Amino acid sequence: MSENTQPIHAEPIQLKDLAEALPHTRIFASTPFDAISGPAGTSIDKVDRVTIPAGTVLVEAGQPWLYYWLVLQGEMRADRPESDGAMTMVGVAHAGEAFGEVPLLTGNPFSTFRITALQDSVLVRFSEQDFWSLLACCPDVRKNVLADSALRLQAYQVEALHREKLVSLGTLAAGLMHELHNPGSAAKRAASQLRENLLRLQELSLRSAGKAKTPAQLQCMKDLLEHAVASCNQPAMSSIEQADAEEAMSQWLAGAGVENAFTIGPVLVSMGIDHEEIACAQDHFDPASFSDALNWFGALVSSVSLVCAIEESISRITELVTAVKKFAYDERTPDKELDVHDSLQSTLTILGHKLRLKQIQVEKRFAASPSTIRTRGAALSQVWTNLIDNAVDACPQGGKLEISTWSEPDWLVVSIGDNGSGIPADVLPRIFEPFFTTKPQGSGTGLGLEIVHRIVTQKFAGKLDVESQPGDTRFIVRLPVNTPPA
Repeated sequence: MSENTQPIHAEPIQLKDLAEALPHTRIFASTPFDAISGPAGTSIDKVDRVTIPAGTVLVEAGQPWLYYWLVLQGEMRADRPESDGAMTMVGVAHAGEAFGEVPLLTGNPFSTFRITALQDSVLVRFSEQDFWSLLACCPDVRKNVLADSALRLQAYQVEALHREKLVSLGTLAAGLMHELHNPGSAAKRAASQLRENLLRLQELSLRSAGKAKTPAQLQCMKDLLEHAVASCNQPAMSSIEQADAEEAMSQWLAGAGVENAFTIGPVLVSMGIDHEEIACAQDHFDPASFSDALNWFGALVSSVSLVCAIEESISRITELVTAVKKFAYDERTPDKELDVHDSLQSTLTILGHKLRLKQIQVEKRFAASPSTIRTRGAALSQVWTNLIDNAVDACPQGGKLEISTWSEPDWLVVSIGDNGSGIPADVLPRIFEPFFTTKPQGSGTGLGLEIVHRIVTQKFAGKLDVESQPGDTRFIVRLPVNTPPA
């Protein structure tokens, strides 16, 4: 129980032995000792005086917590364990201050924090029964205890809400970094290859510059050039079709004596060029010039293809930035039309890396018409992030995520479902309670679904329902088409 080698020493003492010490504490400062121990006072006869050496752990997070503590000397620190094993300090109780009322008042029999002595400390320990006796007999004590409890709950809720926002921000940042990495790397590779192609083009251009070109040769090259730069979007082929076309083109080029035939062939096929279109070059160029002309054309086509890849990568990055902007800012205006399908798609875009990591199949059934709601706006993207993120966590590897929308009279309905193991029946009634979580200590705040419920019901005047059985869990959000004013 202790990090320190010295033991915690507890001894029972008479309450009257604290007659001089209690008035110097904040909880009992305005309560005469006679009001506590007199005939009309409490039935408390004995309490425990606990001596704790510096560095000693009084209680670990998750251990039973059934006492109310009053610090007479020293300092006690509360730390919250995090999912990565680190400890975050949440507060310090100094001499004259008390702690431990929140678990007793909320009915939580276990400690949320690790409590450690910062100095050699002396505490008074009241049992649960004595704590309730104090509240019953002494109005000023009761007022101070409830004030402490309200402040601690408020501070903890604010801090937990802040952590929940940081979790959402972390999810957003992680998704954005994963999504930006692929197009960024692709653009970098394409730019590097494009530099090599430009050097190759320069070399081939200088080699053929001294050779005069006939009008037929120039027209042939002009026609090929126009085809090469016409479009980046060529019809997709199956893997077998593409392999056959590349093999046929490379064999034809090799048979025509073209240098680097098996390098040029796949490039020409990728841009939709067949051997009939380059036959004009074979007709108008001698064999050596034909090889140079095809290598020049292959380098040009490859460069155009790389420019297309860079353009596509930058478009993807722009799409991601737009999704993030919508995620962060699309609800800032006080009264506007909000496209729910657009909001859902932006969230899926940002969480795409988690979906791919677990190879989750996403089935979208967007049937709501119209898909817009008139709203004053209030963090709707956070609703989708929490619900979709939870669904991804619940899905097995290779699982299925289903997002459906439909219209009902005066409502736009969104259903987010997964094929995970489901929510146990005894847990289901409590999932929207603040601070309730089934995750391990330190890995969840228990506020994600509470925040979702509060946003949907209070800020959008909507409804949130859940249906769950093994293999099919659905959160159903009903949003009014016209959100009433705040």
